[in-house]
Amino acid sequence: MAISKQASHCFEFEKDFIGNWRCIPLCVRRKLDLIGLKLKLSHWLECSSHERQEIVDWADDPSSLERLRSHLKDRTCEMADGMAQDLPPAQEEPWQQTLSVPDRLVQASEARGVELSLHGWCALQELERFALCKLARPGHDHHNLDAAFSEVLT
Repeated sequence: MAISKQASHCFEFEKDFIGNWRCIPLCVRRKLDLIGLKLKLSHWLECSSHERQEIVDWADDPSSLERLRSHLKDRTCEMADGMAQDLPPAQEEPWQQTLSVPDRLVQASEARGVELSLHGWCALQELERFALCKLARPGHDHHNLDAAFSEVLT
């Protein structure tokens, strides 16, 4: 089965940790949301560099995601922080919707003088919508949001 481009795509604004994988990239965070699993950074860092790369490269079709969920549960069960915790799988999240641009993104784009129309929102891949929503969420430091807007809306 062909792996979708978004399954392992890392953004240019993530370049500081691509390769060494000291942070969990957004393509992996999206997979975790889709499978409903809370993988802590400590879990991620306890995996070898090769294992982290394997997770980045993991396909995102439904059967592959189910295998990823089982793999991560098995892999983390003996780790210092215990097994990765279950969460509700992402369903009808703002980044999965194309009927309207989420309010927080409308506000964030307007505050930065960036145009984000409904047509533009719908034209984005799910991973791009995921990235913008995660970076614009309340309580996030937003330091990559400007770069994300520039990267995905050009």
